[in-house]
Amino acid sequence: MDNCIFCSIIKGDIPSSKVYEDDQVLAFLDISQTTPGHTLLIPKKHTRNVLEMDEETAAATFARLPKIARAVQKATGAPAMNIIANNEELAGQTVFHAHIHLVPRYHSQDGISIQYTTHEPDFESLATLAQAIQQEVTS
Repeated sequence: MDNCIFCSIIKGDIPSSKVYEDDQVLAFLDISQTTPGHTLLIPKKHTRNVLEMDEETAAATFARLPKIARAVQKATGAPAMNIIANNEELAGQTVFHAHIHLVPRYHSQDGISIQYTTHEPDFESLATLAQAIQQEVTS
C-alpha cells in the first residue's frame, strides 16, 4: 500500500531497528518505546488489522510470536510482557497495517495501565451470546 508506513519499512524506504525478518513477517523496535524493548510484529502482506488477516498470514505471524516474544524478554530482562493487537481506531489502532505489540513489563508503575471493568451477566445471556458467536464461526 502506497501510504502505509509499515509497508515502507518492509520495502526499506524507511529505516527501522529490525529484530527479526523472514519472507512473511518483520519484527522491529517501535519508534515510540512504551517500555524498553517495545517491539512490533507485522506480516509483510498488507492487511488492515489482525481481524482481516487470511489464515495463511495469521498462521505465519502467530507462529513466530512466541519465539520473538521470548527473545525480547530474554534480551531485556523484563519479568513480564503484554502482547496486544489493537483492531480499529476505537481499540487504539493508529497504523492501519496489522501489527502486534510486544511490550516488556518491568514493574507495575512503568506507565502502562490495562484495566478491565467486569460485568456479570446471567448464564442465560452468556449462553445466548455464545450460541451467536458459534454460528458466526461456523458460517
